[in-house]
Amino acid sequence: MPRCMKSKLIVALDVDTFAEAAALVNDLSPVVEIFKVGSQLFTRVGPRMLDHIHQTGRQVFLDLKFHDIPNTVAKAVAAAAAHKVFMLTVHASGGAEMLQAAAQVTGRPMIVGVTVLTSVAGDVQAEVLSRARLCQTAGLDGVVASPQELPALRQKYGEQFVIVTPGIRPAWAATGDQKRIMTPAEAIAAGATYLVVGRPILAAADRKEAAERVLAEMGS
Repeated sequence: MPRCMKSKLIVALDVDTFAEAAALVNDLSPVVEIFKVGSQLFTRVGPRMLDHIHQTGRQVFLDLKFHDIPNTVAKAVAAAAAHKVFMLTVHASGGAEMLQAAAQVTGRPMIVGVTVLTSVAGDVQAEVLSRARLCQTAGLDGVVASPQELPALRQKYGEQFVIVTPGIRPAWAATGDQKRIMTPAEAIAAGATYLVVGRPILAAADRKEAAERVLAEMGS
């Protein structure tokens, strides 16, 4: 598998316990380089999970969607930086001052702003583009957006703008509660920088094989 595709796949550790998450990391680390730790797992386990991922030589995408007063968000970003996370999320709806405070933290990781959640149906492209502009102006590295907004985002904000894309469903996987989805191949072709995949891999009988199938689609 080409190295470039492995570096674009993020597997979401959306499970409840350290044991479950650690087993996933251990099983998948031969083919997955970045793991997402979100609110569900971090609230139960805390920084211990970040340490375990780093001990395996892999990177952490900390998806806690910080959204608070600017000073609090800046301190949260600094705390995440101390844990050496690779990338983290803030809510773009927090406004320009909050986003700027996050972007100005010394030694910060990559920061992407969450635009509109992929569980929201309907035509949200104008809102996504507006929030992306806010993120770029504030000095963030990019955004989190559904596959449906990828072409417009890439055209408007260029190749260097980071776009993290959830709502990825391989042709062989169930849709679930995501509304604005694409296959891995479609999302890469449309301009995604990173793909976030959870249930299609976590629910598979052979999770490593499922991850390899996603990577194969991404590279096809």
